[in-house]
Amino acid sequence: MTTLPDRPNTALLVIDVQNGVVARTHNRDDVIANINTLLDKARVEDVPVVWVQHSDDNLPRDSENWQYVPELVRLDSEPLVHKTYLDSFEDTDLEARLAELRVGRIVVTGAQTDACIRSTLHGAFVRGYDATLVGDAHTTEDLSEYGAPSPEQVVAHTNLYWDWQIAPGRRGGTVDTAKVSFTAGDDAS
Repeated sequence: MTTLPDRPNTALLVIDVQNGVVARTHNRDDVIANINTLLDKARVEDVPVVWVQHSDDNLPRDSENWQYVPELVRLDSEPLVHKTYLDSFEDTDLEARLAELRVGRIVVTGAQTDACIRSTLHGAFVRGYDATLVGDAHTTEDLSEYGAPSPEQVVAHTNLYWDWQIAPGRRGGTVDTAKVSFTAGDDAS
């Protein structure tokens, strides 16, 4: 349903599952296992996988904390997008990479729910993409000491509100790993 012409393909986005980002996140190991399941499925189905990697003053490029977690392995053929803003599209080559792959729909996984995941979902949506959030394949750390809800509540709320995203010619949606389909419109959300 994407509003992007001639973009029938779907891509799996793996956002910021880096050592320093997910070290203290909610349900870390299960989320990474679910992402691995999706990676296997995407690769078997010849679906593009695009990796996104954040850097900033607290996450210096090439540091140990900046590296992707060892449980996830990027293939050399899979694009890697470097970013410095929360929205993976902002000041990156993500849009160009997706256009080259004729992608009009993204399936989103990674961290952190209330920052880069949320920003990328909205960034994709306003740019005309269909954007599906994998409800059990994203996570965040506990920021309740700063007034945020618990990580469980952040994840649940994001899953809830993204499931209802719709606009002319495009849609959001939330689906769990077991029900992900890389064929547009086939998710059991």
